[in-house]
Amino acid sequence: MKKHPALIFIIKCIAIPAAAVYLIYLMNVPYKEIDSLKYRDLWGLWTLGNQVNEVEIANVGSSHGAYDFVYDELSEEGFSCFNFGNVSQTYQYDLSLLKEYGHHLKEGCIVFIPVSYFSFNNETVGETEAQALSVKYYHCLSPKNIPDYDLYTDIVTTRFPILSAGEEILKLLPGADLSLVVFASGSEGGVDEAEFASRAAQRYDRHFGNKTELFLPEREEELTAVIDYCKEHGFTPVLITTPFSSYYNDPVPVEFLDRFHNTINRIASDTGVNYYDYSHDDRFLTNLSLFSDSDHLNPEGAQYFMEILEEEIPEFNKVLTSSR
Repeated sequence: MKKHPALIFIIKCIAIPAAAVYLIYLMNVPYKEIDSLKYRDLWGLWTLGNQVNEVEIANVGSSHGAYDFVYDELSEEGFSCFNFGNVSQTYQYDLSLLKEYGHHLKEGCIVFIPVSYFSFNNETVGETEAQALSVKYYHCLSPKNIPDYDLYTDIVTTRFPILSAGEEILKLLPGADLSLVVFASGSEGGVDEAEFASRAAQRYDRHFGNKTELFLPEREEELTAVIDYCKEHGFTPVLITTPFSSYYNDPVPVEFLDRFHNTINRIASDTGVNYYDYSHDDRFLTNLSLFSDSDHLNPEGAQYFMEILEEEIPEFNKVLTSSR
C-alpha cells in the first residue's frame, strides 16, 4: 500500500492540536467548579430574581459595606434586603453592579453608600492586586457593564479558566487542598488589645502608607455617578461612614479628616443627599467587643449598628414604617 507522507503530516497537524484542545476541554469542566469556589462571595447575586425580589433595602461598598450591614432580622420580618458590598470594591464596580442588577430593586429602595477613608483613593495595594480583584466581576457582570472589558480576560477567567490556572491546576489531583483564601475581616471572637493594635497598624499602613495622593478627582466622579444612578431610577441614596475603632482612627491626621469630611459634605450638598458619619461614634469607638478588627464590625456589632440606623436614619425609618 502506497504511503502518502504529505497526507499523514496534515492529519498529524490536525489531530495533535485537536487532541490537545479536547484534553484542555475535559480538564476545564471540573476545574471550572473548583475555580468558582474563589468567587463564593458573589454567589448571593444569583438569588436576585429568585429568592430575593423587589429589594427595599440595599447597600453597596467595599468590605465596610460587606461586613457592617446585616439584614437577617429584617429579612425575618419580611423585608427584601440585599448586600452588594464586596472586599476592596470601588464605586466604579458599585455602579456596575447596580446597572446589572438594579432592576431587582423596588422603587423607593434605600441604598446605603459607604464612604471610607480610602474611598477617594484605592484600597488595593498595587496593580497586580487590583487586576486580581477585578477579574471576579467577569463572573457576575455582562460585558457591557465591566469597566475596561477585555475579551481575552473573559475567555481565560469565565470560559476556560484552566488556561490561567497556573499552579492551581494541581487542585485537579485527588486529595488536593481546596481551601479558600479569605481576603478580609478578622475573627468573630474577641482579640487581645496587643493583637488588635497590631492589626490596626497594618490596616492604617494599607490605607495610607506609600500613597502620595489620597484624593483622586475620578473617585469623586465615580461616587457622584452612583448617586445619580440611584436618583434617576427612583432609589434613595444615603452616604454613610461606618463605625471605626479608636485604634484605626487615632493615627489618622486631623488634616486628612478635615479634607475627607469637606469632600463628602460638598458632594452631599451638590447632589442633595444626606451623609451620616459613625466613624467616631462613642458607642463603638472603644468597645472592641463589637469589632472583628480595627475597622470592621463583627456580627454582633453589625446587628447593633443596624438597630441604630433604624432609629437614627430618617430615610431608613421611612422605608421600614411604610412596609410594617
